[in-house]
Amino acid sequence: QVQLVESGGGLVQAGGSLKLSCGASGRTFNTYGMGWSRQAPGKEREFVAAISWNGATTFYADSVKGRFTISRDNVNNTVHVQMDSLQPDDTAVYYCAAGGRRWYSGEFDYWGQGTQVTVYS
Repeated sequence: QVQLVESGGGLVQAGGSLKLSCGASGRTFNTYGMGWSRQAPGKEREFVAAISWNGATTFYADSVKGRFTISRDNVNNTVHVQMDSLQPDDTAVYYCAAGGRRWYSGEFDYWGQGTQVTVYS
């Protein structure tokens, strides 16, 4: 079992940056693929980024590739996503997630409560 708590969301002007963090509890944290998904108002939840258990491999949605960077720290049980060049279309609730057979495509087993990111123009 893994419990996830996100932080770092907020309000930012278009073109700006935010860094989201996710703290995880659970002794097997460093065996899971981890990632982020997001859900905008009126839309389905969509995959954003994922990272392998050792941080060696990353995956990104086309919409964020080149702007977002995912990373993890297995010593401190944290996962981060650095979001640059933010646009109003990035406005959503961002969820940290872990585990799952297809974690690399957003099919995670464990989910956090989410943190709101709002980008204004």
